[in-house]
Amino acid sequence: MTQLWIKICGITKSEDASYLAKLGVDAIGLIFYRHSPRAISCKQLPEILENLSDSVKTVGLFVDPSRSEVNEVLDTGLIDILQFHGSEPEGFCSSFDKPYMKAIHVKDKMPQAEVLDKYSSAKFLLLDTYNEKESGGTGEKFDWSIAKRIIEGTDQRVVLAGGLNPANIEDAVRSINPFGVDVSSGVELSPGQKDLKKVWRFVREARSVRS
Repeated sequence: MTQLWIKICGITKSEDASYLAKLGVDAIGLIFYRHSPRAISCKQLPEILENLSDSVKTVGLFVDPSRSEVNEVLDTGLIDILQFHGSEPEGFCSSFDKPYMKAIHVKDKMPQAEVLDKYSSAKFLLLDTYNEKESGGTGEKFDWSIAKRIIEGTDQRVVLAGGLNPANIEDAVRSINPFGVDVSSGVELSPGQKDLKKVWRFVREARSVRS
C-alpha cells in the first residue's frame, strides 16, 4: 500500500510552509483567487517559499482564471502543480504543460461518470464539498460513501477534501482509502492562519493509518 499523500492548503506564511516541510507533508496549496480569504499574490510567493524543502510540491490553486493569470504565476518558476477549482474545461486545464489537479464538487449524489472521465488527463482528482456560494475551504463534509464509490471505480489518484480535521482524518483514511487528503480550514485558527498544533495532529493521525 502506498504512503498517504498529504496536502495542506491555504498557506500564507513562510513559517507555516517551513513547519509543514519538517512534518513531511507532500504538498502545500497556495491560493491565487482574489475572493478567497487565503489569497496570496505572485509577489508574496518567493518569501513564502524561501525556506521550503524541494521534497514538498507547491500547488497553485485557481478558480476559473484567465490564461494570463495562470501564466503570471507559472512564470515565477515556483509552482509544481496547478489546481483548478472552478468549472474549467479539460482543454484549458491540460494546456499549460504542467501536472494539474481538478476539483470535483460533490453534492448529495454520485457525479455522472462523464464528469470524472473528461478529466482523465489530470494527475489528481480532488473531491470537495459542493457549496453554492464558496468554491472550497468551507469546512463542510459531504457523504463519504460517494467518495468511496468514486475511488473504487477509477484508476485515477483521488484526493479527499471537504470537512477534514484532526478528529475525523483517521476514520476517513481507514474507511475510504483515498490516494491522498487535502485540508485547509480544518487546521486553522482563522482563514489563512494555520494552527500548527492542529496541523501536527492531523498529519500524525493520517500517517497512523498509512505511513
